[in-house]
Amino acid sequence: MTNFATTEVSAGNAEAGHISGCLAPAILAALPAPVYTIDLEGRITSYNPAAADLWGRHPVLHQDRWSGAWRLYRPDGTPMAHDESPIAVALGQGRAIRNAEAVAERPDGTRVPFLANPTPLRNDQGDIVGMANLLVDVTEARRAALTEHHFASIVESSHDAIISKDINGIIATWNPGAENLFGYTAAEAVGRHVNLLIPEDRLDEEPRIIDRIRRGERVDHFETIRRRKDGSLVDISLTISPVRDEQGRIVGASKIARDISERRRSEEQQGLILREMSHRVKNLFSVAASLVTMSARASTTPEEMAESVRARLNALTKAHELTRPGLLDIDTAMTNTTLAELLRAIFEPYARESVGQYGSIQLSGPEVLLGGNAVTSFALVFHELATNAAKYGALSDLGGRIRVNWHMTERRLLVSWQEAGGPSVPGPARHRGFGSTLSQRLISGQFDGKIDYDWRPEGLAIHIDVELSRLGWKGPG
Repeated sequence: MTNFATTEVSAGNAEAGHISGCLAPAILAALPAPVYTIDLEGRITSYNPAAADLWGRHPVLHQDRWSGAWRLYRPDGTPMAHDESPIAVALGQGRAIRNAEAVAERPDGTRVPFLANPTPLRNDQGDIVGMANLLVDVTEARRAALTEHHFASIVESSHDAIISKDINGIIATWNPGAENLFGYTAAEAVGRHVNLLIPEDRLDEEPRIIDRIRRGERVDHFETIRRRKDGSLVDISLTISPVRDEQGRIVGASKIARDISERRRSEEQQGLILREMSHRVKNLFSVAASLVTMSARASTTPEEMAESVRARLNALTKAHELTRPGLLDIDTAMTNTTLAELLRAIFEPYARESVGQYGSIQLSGPEVLLGGNAVTSFALVFHELATNAAKYGALSDLGGRIRVNWHMTERRLLVSWQEAGGPSVPGPARHRGFGSTLSQRLISGQFDGKIDYDWRPEGLAIHIDVELSRLGWKGPG
C-alpha cells in the first residue's frame, strides 16, 4: 500500500459521472492537512499521507467505511460509532459540516483530537456522489490550551501577587493575589503605571529594573518596599522576568511579589533577642560583682559573706527567670501576679529584709493584677532599672535608697521610681544603651505608654505612665 491511494473515476462512466472540483492525486498527496474521500456508501475511496499519519494506519480502500481511525470517540470520551462520525452525519443530511469535534484512536492506543470538515462532492448535474473530509489535528492546540488554562489557574489561585506590565511600565494583568497584597482591584490597577505601588523614595528602582529587563536579564528575589492602596508600606520580595512576543522581542515583564513582612518581623525579633542575650550576659557579670561588693561591706566573716553572696545570687536567678518569655503560662497563678509581688522578686537579690520594705528599698501602692504578657514585659523593664541601680546608682552604695510608688487613674497606671543616697551621676549617658531602648520599646509599643528619666542631683527619678487595659489588669482583689 502506498502513502497515497485514490479511486479511478472514469470520464465516460455515466453512473459515477465527473466529480466537480476533485483535486488531482498529486495535489492531494502534497497537502499537509489530512484529507480523504468516501463514496455514497461511506467507503473510503482516497486519502493522503497526512490522513494516514493522523489515523496511525492505512485503511483498506473501498472496504473501510467512514473513517480510517481504529476507533472514534466524542470529545467527552464516550465511544462514537464510525457511522455516527461527522462525515456520516454530513452525508446523511446532504450538507457540509464545519469543525465538528471528535477523537481518533490509533492502533497503538494514542488518541488524537481533531476537527472534521466534511464537504459534499457533486457531479456536473449537481448530484452528491461522495464526500471529502478535511481533518485538523488539534493536539497541540488542546495541549497549549490546557497549559494556558493550567497556568492561568495557578496565577488566579496564587497567594503571591503576579503582575505583568509592558516595557513602559504600564500594568497589563493583575491577579487576586496582587489585589490582596496591594489593595487595588484589577479594574483599578490595569492600565496604570507600576509607579502606583512604589514609594517616592524608591522611584529610582523601576528604571534600573526596566534596563535589566530590556537586556533580557531576570531579577531574582529583589527585596524592597512597596505601597498599598491605603498608603501603608509592605516589605516584599520581587522576582521579575522578561516577556517576549512570538518573534522573541522583549515587550514587557512579569513580576511575582511575595509579602515578607512576617519574615522581616521575625528577623528583627531574632536580632532583638540576640542583642538582649548579649546585654543580659554582660549585665549579669556586673550585677554579680556588685552583689559581692555589697555583701563584703555588710559581712564580718568570710562565712557570713559567702552565705550572703550565695543567697543574693539565688535571688538574682529567681528574678532573672521572670524575664524569660514563655515561662509564664496564662493558665497559671502567675498570670495574676501583682505589681508589688513582681517588684519584691526583682529587688530580693539586693536586700533580704521583711516583706513590703527592704531597708533601703521601699514599695507602696494599691494592688494591681498583671496578665502573663505584662508580667514578662514589666519584669524586663524593672529588672533593667534595678540592674542599672546596682551598677551605677543607689544600689551600688550602702547608703543608697530606692522608693517605688504607684497609683491609678481611671485608665492609667502611674509608677514613680526615685533613687537617693547613691553616687553622684552627672546625667544621662551620651548614647542610649540597649536596655534603655528595650524599656522604651516595651512601654510605648506594648503598653501605649511612656517612660521619662529625670537626672536630679539627689538621684535618678523615673516616671512610667501606661494604659491599664494593656496590662491585662483584672481589677483589685
